[in-house]
Amino acid sequence: MSMKEKTKNIVLPLVSVFLGLLLGGIVMVAFKYDPIQGYLALIKGSLGNTFYIGETLRHATPLILVALGFSVARSAGFFNIGVAGQVIFGWLFSIIVALQFAGLPKLFLVPLSLVAGIAAGAIWAGIAGVLRAYFGTSEVIVTIMLNYSALYLSNYAIRQILTEGDDATPKIAKNASLRWQTLTEATNYSTIHMGLVIAILMCVVIMILMQKTTIGFELRAVGLNPFASEYAGMSAKKNIILAMVISGGLAGLGGAMEGLGNFQNIFIMSSVPSTGFDGMAVALLAGGQPLGILFSGLLFGALKVGSVSMPMASGVPTEVVDIVIASIIFFVGAGYLLRYIMERLEKHKAVSATIVLSETARKEGE
Repeated sequence: MSMKEKTKNIVLPLVSVFLGLLLGGIVMVAFKYDPIQGYLALIKGSLGNTFYIGETLRHATPLILVALGFSVARSAGFFNIGVAGQVIFGWLFSIIVALQFAGLPKLFLVPLSLVAGIAAGAIWAGIAGVLRAYFGTSEVIVTIMLNYSALYLSNYAIRQILTEGDDATPKIAKNASLRWQTLTEATNYSTIHMGLVIAILMCVVIMILMQKTTIGFELRAVGLNPFASEYAGMSAKKNIILAMVISGGLAGLGGAMEGLGNFQNIFIMSSVPSTGFDGMAVALLAGGQPLGILFSGLLFGALKVGSVSMPMASGVPTEVVDIVIASIIFFVGAGYLLRYIMERLEKHKAVSATIVLSETARKEGE
């Protein structure tokens, strides 16, 4: 990839964010709200003190992991819409293990619960991978259906298996929690937890996996051209399933963050959690790049946490932030148009420079 292309990959997301914020400001003005006050309230509500910073980092943690999972599948040529369902299953099974083995020491129980969440998400995504690999079914349709299957199976398990008709499971024991007292106190008792460290480490792991290993090369090759990959001796079926399993495992880990770190239990849900779809948006904004996902996840965490303060501090409804996020994704999706505009501007500058040089040479010749 050329330096010019790398620059565009950095500039385009920034332009998309700017345009999204600009459109959000226009909406505020149209409905007679003060956009400056609205955005100031958003910034203060996400970064104004240590508590808000802790909440922003906590909210970004599962988004980063889900986005990594989505990006792995996308690199292999698949659109894993089912990350929301995989989040639910990762959340559910991490809580089940944490409750069933509550007597284990923290050193064993936390990793065991995390592995359960990863495995649950991986298996759930693997169903769509197997169907795609062997029967050619659309992973989009299958994963959408699996989202709702995960939702209702989880609700059934909570009411009929884990409790006696209650709407939520008991809280997990402290030895199963990802929270660290020192970190909690340092952020004025926010819900931040050690999952943030795991999310950062996974960004590094996925970057190495996808860019420096044979597995990553094969996944990307299958995404670019499965027929040429088969001809080169790679198993398209194996890599399809592997991509979905890795993707689901990361999404399941994101769900475990919600269970073991944020809520400390699982409860009845009326719809699939927004974490899945927000994580997809994070991945799209970052162009699937792990380092970009880290910063994109922090941005979305700040937007989501800061939006809570907007109605009280400025009177601006929280829905404006949803408009901003939707606008950012729209402009990311319209990236080809932004690229076209940038290329036209570059050509215009080149032509102008050529004309100036020609005029200079002509005058010197005279």
